[in-house]
Amino acid sequence: MNSDQVNNNNKDNQSGLSHLDSDGDITMVDVSGKTASTREACALGQVVFPADIYTKIKAADGMTKKGSITQTAHIAGIMAAKRTHDLIPLCHPLPLDKISLSFEYNDAQNSITVTATVKVTHKTGVEMEALTAVSVACLTIYDMTKAISHDIVIDNIHLMKKTGGKSDYQHT
Repeated sequence: MNSDQVNNNNKDNQSGLSHLDSDGDITMVDVSGKTASTREACALGQVVFPADIYTKIKAADGMTKKGSITQTAHIAGIMAAKRTHDLIPLCHPLPLDKISLSFEYNDAQNSITVTATVKVTHKTGVEMEALTAVSVACLTIYDMTKAISHDIVIDNIHLMKKTGGKSDYQHT
């Protein structure tokens, strides 16, 4: 990296996009001047099944030939949150303090709702880690159930809330 590239990383960004400098060049956010604080993020997603498949999965208590759907997805979600920086190019590697996932059967929508909460004490937030945990957990549920149907939809992955840092957020 030459000195011009280093200086570009410090230029003010007028676009509001944190990973672009004023010239539109990609940059990793410089968090060196930030104060470490406790930050938490919660994300949600759904895996929606055809009604007959949902009934079959729920009746089997989430067990398939490959094993427990939710236990496997739980482990996958935790592993994904811990490796987010390997998957999303400009994410910082973070020493995560907490990762929790929950799974809820939703009879009205023939779905399994996945929720992930991630917590850290650091200079940057954990929204991407929570979203990655939910995404990979949902993908794992798909993988665990695709043998009985490919008419499965992963839907509605979004950030529910975040606290800590410069501002808090609550999905409405």
